[in-house]
Amino acid sequence: MRHLQEALFLSDKGYADLKKAILACTLTNLAMLLPFCVTVMLFAEILSPIAGGSDIQWNHIWMLWGAGLVSATLVFFAAKNDYRKTYIASYKESNTTRLRIAEHLRKLPMSFFNTKDLSALTTNMMADCSSMESLLSSTIPPLIANGITVTLTCILLAFFDWRLALCVFVTVPLAFLIIWLSRKRQKKLFETQVDAKLAAADQVQEYLEGMKIIKSCGLAGARFSALNEALLAMKRIAVKVEMAVGVFMSSASMVLQAGIGLTIFVGAWLLTRGQIALLPLLMFLLMVTRIYGPILAILANLSALLNLNVVTSRLRTLLTTPVMAGDGQALASCDIVMDHVTFAYNQEAVIKDFSCTIPEGSVTALVGPSGSGKSTISKLIARFWDVQQGQITVGGRDIKTMAPESLMRYMSFVFQDVTLFNDTVMNNIRIGNPAATDAQVMAAAKAAYCDEFVQQLPEGYETILGENGSTLSGGERQRLSIARALLKNAPIILLDEATASLDPENEVLVQKAIATLVAGKTVIIIAHRLRTVASADQILVLDDGKLVEQGTHDDLMAANGLYHKLYQIQQESLGWAV
Repeated sequence: MRHLQEALFLSDKGYADLKKAILACTLTNLAMLLPFCVTVMLFAEILSPIAGGSDIQWNHIWMLWGAGLVSATLVFFAAKNDYRKTYIASYKESNTTRLRIAEHLRKLPMSFFNTKDLSALTTNMMADCSSMESLLSSTIPPLIANGITVTLTCILLAFFDWRLALCVFVTVPLAFLIIWLSRKRQKKLFETQVDAKLAAADQVQEYLEGMKIIKSCGLAGARFSALNEALLAMKRIAVKVEMAVGVFMSSASMVLQAGIGLTIFVGAWLLTRGQIALLPLLMFLLMVTRIYGPILAILANLSALLNLNVVTSRLRTLLTTPVMAGDGQALASCDIVMDHVTFAYNQEAVIKDFSCTIPEGSVTALVGPSGSGKSTISKLIARFWDVQQGQITVGGRDIKTMAPESLMRYMSFVFQDVTLFNDTVMNNIRIGNPAATDAQVMAAAKAAYCDEFVQQLPEGYETILGENGSTLSGGERQRLSIARALLKNAPIILLDEATASLDPENEVLVQKAIATLVAGKTVIIIAHRLRTVASADQILVLDDGKLVEQGTHDDLMAANGLYHKLYQIQQESLGWAV
């Protein structure tokens, strides 16, 4: 069964729990046979006079009633243990798997997320884990347990009369053959259904994210044809899947239950020829109505197992994607050196043979036209991606040898697009340093000029911000991001267009907060407004992924190159008006 652990991506505890669940289901099935055995013995006692035996022994009848009550009690406790070992254990394992996926995603390079839609990853964590949860609770343990029970029952019946036992089970291989022959068709339908669900999820996400454009352009409702078609496609394939599974299952069920008629026919023939007694025949007839229940359950679960590979293949792709590894050794300094770095998105080079040195404690600005590679440089330094050629070192160490978590301890980020969580103001700032006290969080907020607007919120620092800080303005969200970076107090600061989309009032406050943040740090600034970086220690000018100019503001203005051209264009635009 070890291959089952690998196929289902179970933890060691989950695998141990699965074996316990199979044992619990087997005990439940065996316990369920006890009332049946009591029933057979009761019938035998009642029919004894008819079969030519002794009169009814009423003390035996009452003993059998007592045995029936005891067996019912055993069934209750077995079923209770069954539930605990299957459903509760599977819920815990599902939770473990989701956390395992989340932890794995955290360690993956950003290049992985360029090839994956958010809806696909959400489906991995939610729908696929739910499918695995169902398999672990109501499919695999009952299936294996039913197989064990049916095998034991078949052996037991063969001791009484091998001919009738053969009649009971002769149709089982034929029923399984129908399901087995249909496996390719069912698997293909399951794969198509998964693709249709993902396509529908993509369209729903796009529809919700683009609601402003949809409303402004009158594309709401049925007129949004892509969403409508995706949902219709999902409905059509769902109907096909249910129809196909239903046809195959119904065919297998009819073939299987033909064994009832065959057992009755052969039993009656043997009875008329005097080759079997009435009571054994009645026992077989009772058994044949009981035995097909577990077998039908196995057939039904086989369809779910055919879908197992469709579900696990996506999890396998995700969980076997190599993570960004490295050690956690401390850095001796924060000097940053990029040595002949080349990097490409999807085979298209965006950084080309880039080399520069950023001394510790200095302020370096990255400028250039849109799409020149400024943001990519900052993300390469943070090891969001690994370079294809060249080397990036921090404190003399190649960042490829550093664990991402270790490297992140030395860096803080303030992006143009701030990400806030649907949590309190306090907890959103505390992300910068989870161990910080409330007093330290509020001190960082004051230093980032957040305290004034936070105090005006309904519950102050305990106010829930809503999804991505939807209750705040852009400037307020930006200042919270700076407070988060202040709390982290990392020696390297990366600022990516932190004031690009702010109004003048908020820009002043954010710039004051940034001035507090960058004091004494190694700072990398990405800016389109060149006047904001005129005082930087060095300015790196990029164009088409290459370093074309380097120096101070005065040096670059005197060189009369690309920087001078961009600066003059911006100066001319300051006087533009409608």
